[in-house]
Order: sequence, then structure tokens, then C-alpha cells
Amino acid sequence: MTRLQRIVVSFFLAGALSAGVAAQTSSAARYDKEIQAKSAQQLAKKSQFRGVQAAAQDGIVTLTGSVDVYQQKLDAAKAVRKVAKVQGVRNLIEVGGASVPDGKLAAQLDRKLYYDRVGYFDNPFNYVTVAVKDGVATLNGEVMDYPARDSAVDLATRMAGVKDVVNDIQVAPASIFDNRIRVQAARMIYRDPVLSRYAIDPAKPIRIVVTNGKLSLYGTVDNAMDKQVAGIRANQVFGVFSVQNNLQVGKTS
Repeated sequence: MTRLQRIVVSFFLAGALSAGVAAQTSSAARYDKEIQAKSAQQLAKKSQFRGVQAAAQDGIVTLTGSVDVYQQKLDAAKAVRKVAKVQGVRNLIEVGGASVPDGKLAAQLDRKLYYDRVGYFDNPFNYVTVAVKDGVATLNGEVMDYPARDSAVDLATRMAGVKDVVNDIQVAPASIFDNRIRVQAARMIYRDPVLSRYAIDPAKPIRIVVTNGKLSLYGTVDNAMDKQVAGIRANQVFGVFSVQNNLQVGKTS
């Protein structure tokens, strides 16, 4: 194929692509009134969306207005996506509701995250922290599985005062080898005569995070001796490659 022929073919393909996009846009635009009406009906089903408006253009629904908590913003977009012929959702809803100082909001979230997943197997093996700036909650840390991560995010999205959520939580890779280390470490730490009193707290204040054989301790203990003993017990777990003792000394929750 000559250079001229390649240029002609390129122009033809570009024209055909543009025509296809224009036809698709035109087709989507035909249903805008129907989409907008059905989106409004969908939102009207729940009182929490009473301050939300929907406008449709070329099959894309733009949501504006305000809700009380961040989760309601996510739920509004989810509800509209169920409407037939919707091509996408542009979520411009603002989160109003209570105005909570960043420090107070961080403390409230930290407390909820501390007791999250109590009673579940993974509870002692999750460690999540939160930082709040201008109402935006950023979650960090590492958890054993995806349900633990999703649970932490859900707590943040439903907290009054949170305007947005940044999820930086890492999920440890699934590993039978790591699971064995987790269980053995928990037994050695929480059954130790010096540390056994921490087992009374259902939230398990000494958190054991294991990734690819590397064990890290997080949380708060009452004194330096408890921190040292916890580190010693962690190092005695068979198969551990390394131990990082990040325990803080101070009164536990």
C-alpha cells in the first residue's frame, strides 16, 4: 500500500469513527427526557434523596443538590445507574449535614474502626488508621481480607460530617502460610501470662499484621515491658521471616 493510499484509508476510518460516535450520541440523546424522568422517579423513592436533582444529556445523568452523609451520595448514583438506557452518571452532589471539626471527626472514626469486625476471625489481624482534613477521611493500614476493608470504608462513608473518603487500605494476599503465622502469633501473645489481660478486650488491642511471612505489631499497650514481651513472643513464631514492633506505649482503650 502506497503512502497516499494509507492516508486515504486513515481519513476514511477517522470519518467512519466520527460518524459512528455521532450516531451513538444522537441515539442516546433520543432518550434523554425519558431517562431524566425515570431518574427523578427513582430518586423520589427515598426521602434521603429529596435534595437531589437529575439532568440527562446524551444518555449521561448529572446529579446535583445535597445529601446529609457521604454514603447517600454514593447511593444516589447507584440508584440512577439502574435506570434503563443510562450511559453513565456524573455525580456532583454535595455532602451537607453536620459540620464536625476534623479532630473530633477523626477521633470518632478511630473509635469505630477500633471496634470494627469484633467477633470475626480477622479482627485481631486488621489495622486501619484514619486522618481527616477538611472533612475528607483518608483510610490507611492493612487488613487480612476484602470484607474487612469494605467494612472500614462503609463506616467512614456513613459517618456524619465526612465529605469524602479516600481508601488507601491495603489487603494482604491470601496465604495459608500467613494464616498459620497469624494464628500462632495470636496464641503466643494473648496467652502469655504478662499479656493475657489484653485478651479481655474484644477489639484485641494488639493487632497482628502478616504479609508474606513478615509480621508487624500495631496498637497500644500499657507499658514498655508489655511491648517488649509482645515482640519476643512474635519472634518465637515458627516460620516468621521478620518482626517489626510498632506498638505504642500508653493507656489502652
